[in-house]
Amino acid sequence: MFDTLSDRLRGVLGNLTGHGRISPEDVDVAMREVRLALLEADVNFRVVKEFVARVKERAVGVEVLESVNAGQMVIRIVHEELTAILGAGDRTFRLAGSPAVVMLVGLQGSGKTTSAAKLARQIVRMGRQPMLVAADPYRPAAVDQLLTLGRAIDVPVYRADPGTPVVEIARGGIAEARRTGRDVVIVDTAGRLSVDEALMEEIRGVAAAVSPCETLLVVDAMVGQEAVPVAEAFRDADRKSTRLNSSHVALSRMPSSA
Repeated sequence: MFDTLSDRLRGVLGNLTGHGRISPEDVDVAMREVRLALLEADVNFRVVKEFVARVKERAVGVEVLESVNAGQMVIRIVHEELTAILGAGDRTFRLAGSPAVVMLVGLQGSGKTTSAAKLARQIVRMGRQPMLVAADPYRPAAVDQLLTLGRAIDVPVYRADPGTPVVEIARGGIAEARRTGRDVVIVDTAGRLSVDEALMEEIRGVAAAVSPCETLLVVDAMVGQEAVPVAEAFRDADRKSTRLNSSHVALSRMPSSA
């Protein structure tokens, strides 16, 4: 989406260079390209409509500084509004508890396992000692993949015996982390091809058992508007876990591997 938007803007805004003031006609031309790029990227039309309206309100009639041409001014406004949309909400990452428990959830193929390892590496850089928990007994080679990633970043991985219920795997991971002095536990949960009640019930059970301080939803970067109902389904499952402390769902733009 961003590459397409960048290409469109680069072409249309070149015609604005040298203008002392941005006219409504100039903005209309630029916003038409922005609108098309966002819609082609499967952004919700209401979001596109509100975004374009905000940019137009700010851009029309704006005086251009001597060192900045009109095209650059529009680019700056578009950038600021995109940043405001993508950065909305509470982005604070909290690690609370002994150990602090982070649960990764999402559909199958969204990239949870790879993301779990990336998160563990980042937590190591924060000076913490994470442990990964392989709580996906369904996907072939999911446990082996996490073990391989854990060895690559020198982070231990807890695995349970075959046939162990997912909730017990999560509990066993917490116990092992306490026994070995690990202060952060990252639980890589199982996914499904689509949201179903069995998946939601399993997520609720794991969340109630380990009380995560953070619940992170991993979604494929190509999911488009389907991210909204998926996020809502996992959020609702999160809320129904009465033993949760202060978990929230975060969207993450990840590749569609693992």
